[in-house]
Parts: sequence; structure tokens; C-alpha cells
Amino acid sequence: MFTNYQLEILYKDEYLVAINKPSGLLVHKSMIDKHEIHFAMKILSEQIGQWVYPIHRLDKATSGVLLFALNSYTAKLLSEQFATHSIEKTYIAITRGYVVNSGTIEHPLTRKLDKISDKDKLESKEAQEALTHFKCLAQVEINARVGKYDTARYSLVELKPQTGRKHQLRRHMKHINHHLLGDTKYGRGEHNKFVREQYGMHRLLLHAISLEFIHPYTKKKVYLKAELDSTFTMILKEFSWENIF
Repeated sequence: MFTNYQLEILYKDEYLVAINKPSGLLVHKSMIDKHEIHFAMKILSEQIGQWVYPIHRLDKATSGVLLFALNSYTAKLLSEQFATHSIEKTYIAITRGYVVNSGTIEHPLTRKLDKISDKDKLESKEAQEALTHFKCLAQVEINARVGKYDTARYSLVELKPQTGRKHQLRRHMKHINHHLLGDTKYGRGEHNKFVREQYGMHRLLLHAISLEFIHPYTKKKVYLKAELDSTFTMILKEFSWENIF
């Protein structure tokens, strides 16, 4: 799928580069997906002709803004901004059910370790603080029976995580019973099946739409925005939400 693939570069200077990561692409090589030979770090390094240093992660299934540094010191400076939660990340997602207008999910999450890549690390039994702000942007009711209900209700939501726990947005939305569409790990199978069969939708509907931070050298605010892919755009059109973005 990603053979000879050219990543969409959103921003580049002598210190930083940002891309619009497609859904289905790993950020870096992982023991979890040993069969995968394509990952963003490798593709981007070959595309721009220099090594890149990842600052943060997006799940393989999540698309959107992904920032890299072009040297290790810049990576350190930006990692400090992420650690102090001074970088603003905004995601959009589609969930099952009608989400209330807005709110905050303050629900601690236990640390999730991968059985393969984290096998030598100790599992933390104490839950870590996790905070997510959410806002409902639109709602729709589909005249189709899904599960035990005669109609299916979905919401378009904006999500702003204030902490960076593993799978935080997916786990938090599950916690309030508004599972993300296309989430095969934390989602609802009957809804995933419905959108697959009805719309040919085969991805997690979670997109990192923007990232805002202070440039570590110029000290100016940098705002990066990643456009939606064709699949996400198609779902918005099917739900009559195409004019929202």
C-alpha cells in the first residue's frame, strides 16, 4: 500500500518537519507489527534525504498531524513541551450515540504495555491521570437497524487531550459509552460492521486535525492543520456534515 508513497508535508524548516500521516501507517518500526516494512520515519527520511526524530506518536489507525525534529536537540526541546502539556492537540472523531454538547472526561487510565515490545517493562498497577476535553460538532440519525435499536445515532466530536496516555481518546470515549467508529479494539462491533457494509468504511474515524506549539527557536506560535482523507470526507458527506470543515 505504501510502496513508493510520498507523504504530504505540512511544514518544514531547518529544525522541524510535519506530515499528514495516513491511517494504516506506523510511525516507526515496531515489534507489534513485525511484518510491516513501511513506516513514517523511514518514508519521510528517504523523502527529504535526512534522518528524522519523532516527537510524539499517533496510533497506526489514526491519521493527521505528526511532527518530527531534524536533530536530537530539537527533539529534546519539543519533547519537553509535550511533557508539560503546553502543546495543543486537536482531533476529530465520529462516535456512536448522541454526545452531549461539551464536557471533560477526567478518568485515570492504567498503563497499557505491549506484550512484545514492552515485555521487559514492569506493568504499573496504579492508574495515571488522564484528561480529555470534548465538544459535539454535529449529530445524525440513520434509518437503519443496528443491534437492538431501529435507528443508528452518531456524533461528530472535537477532542482535545490534555494528557498523552496510550489510546487515551479511544479509551475515554469508550468510558462514556460513545465508542469511536472503526475502532476494532475498544469500539462496538455491530456499528463497525454497519459502516463497513453500508459505506465501505475500513478505518478508525479518528484524525489529528491540528497541532499548535511554540517554535523552540523563533519562539513564535506554529499552527499546523491536516486535511481529511477521502474515506473520512466520504463519511462526512454521507452524514451531511461536509460543510463543517
